[in-house]
Amino acid sequence: MTTTLDTLLQKLDEPAARYDELERYYNGTQPLAFLAPESRTALGDRFGRMASNIPRLAITSLTERLRVTGFAGVDVWDDWLRNDLDQQSTIAHRESLLLGASYAIVWADQIGRPKVTIESAKQVTVITDPGSREIVAALKRWETSTTTEAVLYGGDEIVRLRAEQTGATTQGFKVIDTLRNPLGVVPVVRLTNSDRLLDDGVSEIEDLKPLVDALNKTLVDMLTTSEYVGRPRRWATGIELEEADDGTAVNPIPEGNRAMVSENPDSKFGQLAAADLGGYEAAVRVLLGQIMAVSALPSHYIGQLTATPPSADALRAAEASLTARAQARQQVFGRAWEQVARLMIAVRDGADPHRVDPRVVWADPATRSIGQEADAIVKLYSSGLLPADYALQKLGYGDDEITQIRTARRTAALDATAVDLSKLVS
Repeated sequence: MTTTLDTLLQKLDEPAARYDELERYYNGTQPLAFLAPESRTALGDRFGRMASNIPRLAITSLTERLRVTGFAGVDVWDDWLRNDLDQQSTIAHRESLLLGASYAIVWADQIGRPKVTIESAKQVTVITDPGSREIVAALKRWETSTTTEAVLYGGDEIVRLRAEQTGATTQGFKVIDTLRNPLGVVPVVRLTNSDRLLDDGVSEIEDLKPLVDALNKTLVDMLTTSEYVGRPRRWATGIELEEADDGTAVNPIPEGNRAMVSENPDSKFGQLAAADLGGYEAAVRVLLGQIMAVSALPSHYIGQLTATPPSADALRAAEASLTARAQARQQVFGRAWEQVARLMIAVRDGADPHRVDPRVVWADPATRSIGQEADAIVKLYSSGLLPADYALQKLGYGDDEITQIRTARRTAALDATAVDLSKLVS
């Protein structure tokens, strides 16, 4: 156990710096890049924070299209809702898209019902078998006000550890308790944001970082230019300068004065042309075009609007690439949620998780109006190509809602035939 514990503790600390950088980009607090030292000296502390938070938009635009609506093959939806996974699963998707991975831990609560918690990659890590790629060990580590706690998950037992100080990394942990694991598998599931076999999880904003840095630098240059030479500058000759107490020359006409008056008949006044900021606009458009190509964000998501508003069909066509990317993420995350469902059934019913075969059901990631969606599905249902329950799933209804709809339809049909259920003899 000692070797496995040390490996997991070290693996948990390895990506800490990368996670911190990704979170700064997500929050829009990353340092300004591509800024020359001379410019930093000239600006000093006179310029506040300037960040166009494209990374957060790229994450949320995908997350809002990843919504689990049910499971086929198993009856697990009530437990799913009881664990608030209709909301917590969205957090898991967001964490995985940002950091490259997130986790779900499945165990039993005080009365034996399945309990699922969503975990951050900053607190949980796993070891996988290189042959089967199955998780063989996992670790969660967190801090309290006085101690550092850890739990080591294995296929046979669960070990609780504690270090009597905060900030413990690999030293000082002692075994507090050991529990038998009746599931036979590690009750930790990894949601990996990756489209390759051997990737350990890639952030959705990794390729966006240099482009966002360039965009923020261009915006800073534009605002700085606007501050210094964006307004027309006035000039005057033939006016005697004033002296301050320390002997330095002082402009006799304050910046805020609207009128410029001089008693000298030889005085001349004029105005310099303001700076043209059009070049910055062109640079911003080039960078936004690259950002759209990398992130699959359509132009109307990032504010590049045209004089003529696009039609609904044009908007959906522009979102086709983003929709395809969301569908790919559904396939990747779907396998993880199916494993969560297997573990929930194993905890609840005592079944072998390898013999449970659930299928996750996702909401359609494409954005269509309710009228358009209903019209298309009703036509498929009327032609006999879709059964009623599947048509309701395509409309985005969950398993519990479909059950309620079926019950309501059955009750309405009985009411229509004036059947008094109380008089029926069983």
